[in-house]
Amino acid sequence: MSPELWITTFIVVASPGTGAVYTIAMGLGRGGKASVVAAVAWTMGIIPNLIAAMMGLAALLYTSALLYDTVKYAGVAYLLWMMWQTFQEKGAMRIDGDTSPRSVSRGMIDGIALNLLNPKLSIFFVAFLPQFTDKAASNPLLEMLALSGVFMAMTFVIFAICGLFAAAMRDNVMGRPNMMA
Repeated sequence: MSPELWITTFIVVASPGTGAVYTIAMGLGRGGKASVVAAVAWTMGIIPNLIAAMMGLAALLYTSALLYDTVKYAGVAYLLWMMWQTFQEKGAMRIDGDTSPRSVSRGMIDGIALNLLNPKLSIFFVAFLPQFTDKAASNPLLEMLALSGVFMAMTFVIFAICGLFAAAMRDNVMGRPNMMA
């Protein structure tokens, strides 16, 4: 795998986006475990996009403005629904050691759903990643899977680090009464 692929993939993954915001928000709001669950969920959400790209569905999304907009607006609607749920929570916003319980399955569902409703990822697998496959490869499907594996691994590591850093900052603030004041 070329150094260009590593560098470009790092830039794509490390660029702030929905996945990074989701993972960091989980780290700030619910701690380290929730941020790692968010990173796993976001990474698992890549798999359906990869399958769609391999089946040609992402190519249809790439070429159809209506379908692209439909997926994009479904993603916006889901984010607005999650925001509405957040505003429905009772009580003042505060940082304390008692985080409300949230199941791992709920975190996984939210992370995967957010990723599925992100049309940029499908376009990444159709328009960008194939540029790095060897045109003379005996099995381009396996090469595409390997490249996708690199992308997924890098996504998980970077998002987990960001989320754990956010959780550490949260814990640092909570552990200092002067900061809390």
